[in-house]
Amino acid sequence: MQFDLSAVETATMVFIGTLVFALVITLFMTTAALVALVLTGVGRLVWLILATLLLGLVRGLNHTWDRLVHHASTVELPGELAGDFAADFIGQSAPSTGTYPRVVLRDS
Repeated sequence: MQFDLSAVETATMVFIGTLVFALVITLFMTTAALVALVLTGVGRLVWLILATLLLGLVRGLNHTWDRLVHHASTVELPGELAGDFAADFIGQSAPSTGTYPRVVLRDS
């Protein structure tokens, strides 16, 4: 049996065409939404990885700095060197205008 498309009424053709068009639009929107969700997820994952790495780097630097400062505080300089070093700073006062240091008022 041959299917003759000319035997179908115009209203039926318009209805079927509308359904096909709606299916195409639905598939397009579903694909676009899925791609948007995937891109959002990938962006979030990249952000979390970068934030974790940066936070780890900062914590590592802080830990290293703390160890360096702690080690420097335990080191004792030899007697002569320590005496000369301390003598350079004894009796020196910071220059000031009374309320504000000169460094702040230098440009004014």
